[in-house]
Amino acid sequence: MELLEICQTAKEMKYQLASLSTTRKNEGILAAAAGLEADADKIIAANASDMDRGRQKQMPQGLLDRLLLTKERIHQMADGLRQVVALPDPIGEETGSTRRPNGLEISQRRVPLGVVGVIYEARPNVTADVFGLCFKTGNAVILKGGSDAIDSNRAIVSSIQGALESVGLPKESLLLIEDTSREVTEQFMKMNGYVDVLIPRGGAGLIRTVVEQATIPVIETGTGNCHIYVDETADFDMACDIIMNAKTQRIGVCNACESLVIHKKIAADFLPVLEKRLREKNVEIRSDASGAKYLKESVAATEEDWGKEYLDYIISVKTVENIDEAIAHINRYNTGHSEAIVTNSYDHAQKFLDQVDAACVYVNASTRFTDGFEFGFGAEIGISTQKLHARGPMGLQALTSTKYVIRGNGQIRG
Repeated sequence: MELLEICQTAKEMKYQLASLSTTRKNEGILAAAAGLEADADKIIAANASDMDRGRQKQMPQGLLDRLLLTKERIHQMADGLRQVVALPDPIGEETGSTRRPNGLEISQRRVPLGVVGVIYEARPNVTADVFGLCFKTGNAVILKGGSDAIDSNRAIVSSIQGALESVGLPKESLLLIEDTSREVTEQFMKMNGYVDVLIPRGGAGLIRTVVEQATIPVIETGTGNCHIYVDETADFDMACDIIMNAKTQRIGVCNACESLVIHKKIAADFLPVLEKRLREKNVEIRSDASGAKYLKESVAATEEDWGKEYLDYIISVKTVENIDEAIAHINRYNTGHSEAIVTNSYDHAQKFLDQVDAACVYVNASTRFTDGFEFGFGAEIGISTQKLHARGPMGLQALTSTKYVIRGNGQIRG
């Protein structure tokens, strides 16, 4: 279908989906989960084509990792869908009921957003996650993936559409824009007569382009320059374990740690220990002059490094005099995503939680937990770094709006 036809179809579909019962929505999602596992070999074969093109284009390792699909990852996608089924359906929930002196009863009812458009890059798992969350909340969804993952996305969408048809549900609930040209992307961002909200998922360039050019309301998801501050009271073993997990478990994800902030009182003792651990994964350290004195191998950090999302085996190190300087540095250079402190001080932990401006703030835990699956949402449609409507991992409730429902018995306004 051409772009206009896709948008028109989605707009018609949103009214059908809004009236589906929870039972029918769950039936469709369970069918999709089973379909993905049954079609795993076809999906992996399609993904292999994308991976080959990515290697030919010398795509960075972190992005190749995001692109890769395996049977285990497809199982995780299906498991995420099943978790969505197990969650309460927010649609139709009424809250805040009040009775006015004139007898009017006023409440708010949770309703779908309508048509959700998602523009994303080489992340084929997003295709299934978005479907599950949008279908459960009665939203029609239009996907605009990048050219790097087009074969994977086609295969996943085909599998889900076939599963929906098999249980008598409309396959048009999930639509994919297969034209990957920039021109079509720009047109899609301006289809505000058909699309109710647009969500970009990808690098800083994509997100900035969507925010600046779209005429559709945008929920901004952010890049992840995530920090870990190692306080003067920190347990060294705990700090090293958290940093290694946050930095090296998966380098190409937005909740990976990119920046370290170290209290100067412990730098001489802690940095050599940490460097030894980071060498196990060949992580390059870019340090300020104060920290470099205690490192055998490091690169001099520049101003750009403090705000950089590397998506690579690179990490920056900034040393500070106290927790106030740490918080100021983090608030200046972070992207509003996820920040962590490792400390044995209750007061410092509370101060960090109170004053760091981010969607997710951690004490003594890895930033890698910023994830819809880990938060119990089954999946996520993105990590919102804005402050309006939704913030942090976006699950079912973030894909809803509300309308006021007013019940009377003949009241008229005087």
